Amino acid sequence: MPDRIDFDPFPWHSMGVWILTQMKRWGYIEGDVDYKGVAERVYLAADCKKVMEDLGYDAPDITYKSHTIMGKTFDPETPEAYVDSFAIKKA
Repeated sequence: MPDRIDFDPFPWHSMGVWILTQMKRWGYIEGDVDYKGVAERVYLAADCKKVMEDLGYDAPDITYKSHTIMGKTFDPETPEAYVDSFAIKKA
């Protein structure tokens, strides 16, 4: 059975970084990418944290974590290595 992804409603900055790695992998963006800078401007984890806490829910203080996606570990601290680890990508 294929690995499944557990979706978490929290907008993890690390998932924003992952999305950008896939965009780079398939040639939608080129050159140097400020992965964390873009993720932190687009994914509103800080806003979500406040809303969750206002509603009485626990929200993480750290918005980056490793994820396992389709059986492959993604570390948001090394996004370029992750992009380079794929044998299949746009040339």
